Amino acid sequence: MDLKLFGEVFVTLLVIVDPPGMMPIFLALTGPLAARDRNRAAWQAVALALGVIVVFAVAGQTLLDYLHVDLPALQAAGGLLLVLVALELLTGKADDPSQQVTSNIALVPLGTPLLAGPGAIVATMLFVQQADRVGQYVAIATAIVAVMLAVWLVLRFSGGIVKVLRPGGIEVLTRIAGLLLAAIAVQLIADAIAAFVTQYSNAG
Repeated sequence: MDLKLFGEVFVTLLVIVDPPGMMPIFLALTGPLAARDRNRAAWQAVALALGVIVVFAVAGQTLLDYLHVDLPALQAAGGLLLVLVALELLTGKADDPSQQVTSNIALVPLGTPLLAGPGAIVATMLFVQQADRVGQYVAIATAIVAVMLAVWLVLRFSGGIVKVLRPGGIEVLTRIAGLLLAAIAVQLIADAIAAFVTQYSNAG
C-alpha cells in the first residue's frame, strides 16, 4: 500500500469533511431525537456518505458524462439543498421532533451533501484518476474508510454535548448551525457560478 498517498487522501478528505465543524450541525438536526435515534442517524449518514463517495470514485466521471452534467452543476445543487435546510434551522421548523424522520435527516443533508459533498467527491475522483497501481487504489480506499470512521466516532460521541447544552443550548446551537449552513450553501453556489463563468469564457 502507498502510505504517502494514504496520508494525502486521508488529510485532504478529513479537512474537506471537517468532523468538528459537522458536530454543531449534526447536533442541531438531531438534538430533539432520542439518543438511540441520534446514534442511528450518525451511522446512516456515514454509511450513505461512504457509498456515495465510493460510487463517484469508481464511476463518477462516466456517470456525469452520461447525464451531461458538469461538476459545478453538482456543486450548485448541493448548495441549493443546504439553503433549504439552513432556512428550516433558522426559522425553527426543524425543532419539532414529530416532524423529524431519522433516516431523512441522516440521508439529506447529513449524508449528502454535507459529508459526501462536491468537495469530497471531486477530490476523490481526482485521486482515483491519478492512481495507476493496485497499491495506490488500496491506499485511496483505506483512507476513505478511515476518514468515515473518524467522522462516525465524532458524531457517535457528540451525544454527551447534548446533555450539557440542554434544550435552551440546543436551540441557540440550531440557529448558529443554520447560519453556518447558509454560509456554506452560498459559498458552494458562488464557487459553482465562478466555475461555470471560467469554463464558458475559456470555451468561448
